[in-house]
Amino acid sequence: MRYPRDLQGYGAITPEAVWPDDACIAVQFVVNYEEGGENCVLHGDSASEAFLSEIVGAQSWPAQRHWNMESIYEYGARAGFWRLHRLLTERQVPATVYGVATALKRSPAQVDAMQKAGWEIASHGLKWVEHKGMDPDEERRQIAEAIRLHEIVTGQRPRGWYTGRCSENTIDLVTEEGGFAYVSDSYADDLPYWHEHAGRHQLVIPYTLDTNDMRFATAQGFNSGDQFFSYLKDTFDMLYAEGMAGAPKMMNIGLHCRLVGRPGRAAALARFIDYVMSHEKVWIARRIDIADYWASAHPFQPKKDRPSRLTAGEFVARFGGVFEHSDWIARRAFAEELGPANDTAIGLHAALTAVFRTASEAKRLGVLNAHPDLAGKLAQAKRLTESSTSEQTSAGLNALTDAERARFTDLNSRYVKTFGFPFIIAVRGLAKNDILAAFERRIGNDRQTEFDTACRQVERIALLRLTDMLPG
Repeated sequence: MRYPRDLQGYGAITPEAVWPDDACIAVQFVVNYEEGGENCVLHGDSASEAFLSEIVGAQSWPAQRHWNMESIYEYGARAGFWRLHRLLTERQVPATVYGVATALKRSPAQVDAMQKAGWEIASHGLKWVEHKGMDPDEERRQIAEAIRLHEIVTGQRPRGWYTGRCSENTIDLVTEEGGFAYVSDSYADDLPYWHEHAGRHQLVIPYTLDTNDMRFATAQGFNSGDQFFSYLKDTFDMLYAEGMAGAPKMMNIGLHCRLVGRPGRAAALARFIDYVMSHEKVWIARRIDIADYWASAHPFQPKKDRPSRLTAGEFVARFGGVFEHSDWIARRAFAEELGPANDTAIGLHAALTAVFRTASEAKRLGVLNAHPDLAGKLAQAKRLTESSTSEQTSAGLNALTDAERARFTDLNSRYVKTFGFPFIIAVRGLAKNDILAAFERRIGNDRQTEFDTACRQVERIALLRLTDMLPG
């Protein structure tokens, strides 16, 4: 099985996202414009909307208009939008609009105001409806229609995409479409990243559901403006501190006209914007600005060294010797689940080690016996594997005095007679005296303790070898 989800990401060390003007954080405000694009029988839908409103526990009404729900959405277009527009433009805050195409078409005055403010209008899909379980061909058709309608309404094609209520195919379908600078149907990171599909690559600028006013309309969410402000402030402070420490990130704030457009909530948003603007080294940007910057500063680089993408033959040829003369471990690991998390030294080591640890004692004993004696006859005859030769040489075991060689020969003989397998130690970073001291100490162990110790040393040797072959 090849696991498609990427749980590795950038890992412990994030890229140096040096934002413009040396900013230590990129802050981005999104205005979701969905009013007039939601589920409604007037729009040809089978039932009314039930998502993200003031109605707690709202249910969809089949084949019937829901007047209360409709009027809540109408508030967003009639009043909430204009409150947000004033709040942002008065402070000269650039913004990105996630615009549902059918909603934009029904709101020409709002679209005109967005454009005059210089806001980016990205696509939020054709309609604000659920895409879960949608046939890929139908979703592909709706993406194309959303682009067409968006261009008619705004005069230009959208460069950003966010479905929101997406399917498992959405990002791949947007990647296939090929005309977007970014897609945001992901919550997987604090930084942009590249997605690959069917020979194409697509920039992903992750969005957020936590620093988002939608939590005013969900369980375990915000019930006051102070909670909203406090959470946004804490998030900003943490990311700002990380940026000042040398690891800049991005902060998204998701807004909805019918939610934060209400007066008591808008006041909290205003306080937060003022708080952000009181700091230096902050880049408040539209998402398209972030996309253009990232594509230039961190262009797509094909990942060539990915074990999970190799064929069985390639995988075994490359990693079959990581556990000495025991390519069965690589064969079994290849047959198990591998994914992006296994494309690093640590990740692949975990996969190989899992096979070794779950093998029978007899199989593990075979791996131990596949290892050569330290400074033994195979070394003298120059018949070690390339890895073993390098490792023993690094510890100076290729240049022993006669007395040292005699000491190793005696210890090897006694050790094998006692335990039934050769003495194994990861010699990298050790000197001859360190190895001899460990030899003397471990020869006094009982067999089970020493068997376990030798197995852990085999695993460490494997990790060191993988570290030479793959990135962290």
